[in-house]
Amino acid sequence: MTGEDVRLLRTIASGIVQVAELASPGAFSLPYPPDAQRGLDQVALACLLRGEPPPRSLPDLITWGAQRPVRDWPLRLQPDQAAPGDRLLDPHTRTPTQLCYEWALRVSDTGTELYERQVMLGAISLCRGAAVPDSYTAFRRLLIEHPVLTRGELALLHGEPDLQPVLDLIREQYRPAPAASAIDGFFAACSRCRCLLVPTGGDGWWCEQDRCRHEGPARPGTRHPADQDVLQLARPLRIFVTGPGRAEIDLEHRLAALGLTVEMWPGFDAYDLRVHFPDGRVWAIDVKDRASPALLGMDAAPLPAAPPHDTAFLVIPHYRFRDRADYREVFTHHCPPDTARVVTLCTDRELVRRARRITEEALRA
Repeated sequence: MTGEDVRLLRTIASGIVQVAELASPGAFSLPYPPDAQRGLDQVALACLLRGEPPPRSLPDLITWGAQRPVRDWPLRLQPDQAAPGDRLLDPHTRTPTQLCYEWALRVSDTGTELYERQVMLGAISLCRGAAVPDSYTAFRRLLIEHPVLTRGELALLHGEPDLQPVLDLIREQYRPAPAASAIDGFFAACSRCRCLLVPTGGDGWWCEQDRCRHEGPARPGTRHPADQDVLQLARPLRIFVTGPGRAEIDLEHRLAALGLTVEMWPGFDAYDLRVHFPDGRVWAIDVKDRASPALLGMDAAPLPAAPPHDTAFLVIPHYRFRDRADYREVFTHHCPPDTARVVTLCTDRELVRRARRITEEALRA
């Protein structure tokens, strides 16, 4: 993929995200969001230069995003830049896929990136200023474990001491659940990630989280009466905090079950897990549940040196490797050599096996 094609795909993805964040995205009223207009203009030009019919309007471009795999766009893609079937919009719900959000992340002034970063940096600033790292940990756990709250449950958070420094910030992140997601007067939360499910007609449901969809058909868990004023996290936080957070907490539980001491988001989120072994060694772990190994490789960087550690790992949920057999090779191809030398890429299963082997050797010694 040429540099221009990289910028174009990121502009298109950013435009699609901007449209999705409009109050009434189906209206497509002029003027279009800036990146959406730029993306439409540039795709049309690329099509004309290559003798292909261009999208004639923003609704046409949205249809492309839902129906046309990225590999089939008028872009000069390297073979490993997109997997067959990768789309920018989910064909069932016309909402941006995680891949779309990942492509949009590096566009200058993308609302999604600015929003997520500002929220998490805001929480860090408040907790650091109050010298209460446990408050940041509690804040992050809340976003992961409770992406849906009723107005009453939100009010009860006032009684949580660890959340006091970030209460105002929390209130700003929970928005009214969309009425279209309610069926027969109830919202249904996913039994796995606890995000709200989207009804797909009949008795079917759809979960926005990649991991849940790979684990099988959506299964409703908690049902929330629509008259209880149901709230959900803003979508950028659900995609980039709640989603990967499941993998972080799952890894915490599996390592703790081995008898290891695990710190979550140490040093105000320097990395995700800090693991202490009986022999004194310390691991630093960053968990990334990313759809694109190419983008993950491009963005990879050494983990911060503090809090100190002996070995650094970049951990990917196993299902990503199962769905893309070339995940490791694509990541390595795009990862800066300096990063590859100091950070070990592995799946969550590989990491737990390695930790178990070390603890068992320590017991035998």
